[in-house]
Amino acid sequence: MSAPQGGWVGNHEEPTRRYPASAQPQPQRPAVDAAKLWAGGFGTAVVAALVALVGILLVRGVFGIHILSPSDAGAYGDAMTTTYAFGAFAVAILATGVVHLLLLLMPRPMSFFVWIMLLVIAVGVLIPFTVVADLESQIATAGLNFVIGICILSLLNSVAGIATREPRQPGAGAY
Repeated sequence: MSAPQGGWVGNHEEPTRRYPASAQPQPQRPAVDAAKLWAGGFGTAVVAALVALVGILLVRGVFGIHILSPSDAGAYGDAMTTTYAFGAFAVAILATGVVHLLLLLMPRPMSFFVWIMLLVIAVGVLIPFTVVADLESQIATAGLNFVIGICILSLLNSVAGIATREPRQPGAGAY
């Protein structure tokens, strides 16, 4: 048996010296860049409001279907059109908050977000059919709600992917 490099001197006092236990690597959550997430959420909200506005102008002005206001209100409609656009804006901001909470607290947060949004979209599509209105107005409103919901879902899904970073592994150098 060969002697260690430094010889036996000084090593015989602790022949079974304990080494510090290696810490088991704990799975770390991706870091959330809140500034990017909320900036993207604000951009999503602006796009959702504009989709609502363009959708109403298209349905009322081009197709001649009267949604959200009386038939004599013109292509823009009335104050309800503005309220609808602000509502789409608010839903996108609320969805951004939900994404942020899910990213911080849940395993597989985007799977939960997609399911939540799909169910919210289903509610938005079904609600127009619960009120008394012409069938074409109900279908147009349901379609518009569907497009706004898919817009919010797809944009926030992309924003959340960009706003999360995988944590750096210990000892990983810069590339």
